[in-house]
Amino acid sequence: MSGLLVFTALGLEARALREGLPSMPGGAKVVRTGMGPRNAAAYAARALTASREPVAGRPGAVAVAGVGGALDRRLRPGDVVVASEVWWDGQTLPCPSARLLQAELARAGVPVVTGPLVTSGHLVSGAERGGLAARGALVVDMESGPVAAACAEAAPGGGLPFAAVRIVVDTPDVPLLRPATLRGGARALRTLRRAGRPLARWALAQLITPAGADGAAGAHQEEVRSI
Repeated sequence: MSGLLVFTALGLEARALREGLPSMPGGAKVVRTGMGPRNAAAYAARALTASREPVAGRPGAVAVAGVGGALDRRLRPGDVVVASEVWWDGQTLPCPSARLLQAELARAGVPVVTGPLVTSGHLVSGAERGGLAARGALVVDMESGPVAAACAEAAPGGGLPFAAVRIVVDTPDVPLLRPATLRGGARALRTLRRAGRPLARWALAQLITPAGADGAAGAHQEEVRSI
């Protein structure tokens, strides 16, 4: 069974996740891409493939996790957003298992909201931020879009399971470059560490054998409960 691959932009994010991820069947790997969609796209291309044939070593589930910027004024630093869909490069990339990840995070005591995430190639502020919020987007980042697109292309007909988790550090009322944002960043990293186990449980749940193979499904469900 292939395991979980998590992309982060920053080294601090990667370290927090490595500390929080439990051992799991197939393993869990965290890869720091560096900031921005170009870096994220390059790392995703190395890890995934658009081939229709099964690829040995390809992950069974993929996530992007780290800090992000709130678009919706109701969000506050420290709030956790799980993407229901990712807006990137004119595409709307759905995240069908967002509710499952939300439930796993809530089970771990991490309150979560779900909604659209926007990936941008630049820092979003001012009127642009307000315009995206008016369209219903909750949070913005710079990496999830290319990874979500690569997952969709890697397994035509369904795509690789993908999730994006962002902990808010800046908001329309608390800009990025403020002392309060630094304090919020430290809290966000603690929350990211707590997200490791829920991410692993989410990933294993994606690999449960479909209905019709009850014995294997039961075995996988036991694995989910065990971590």
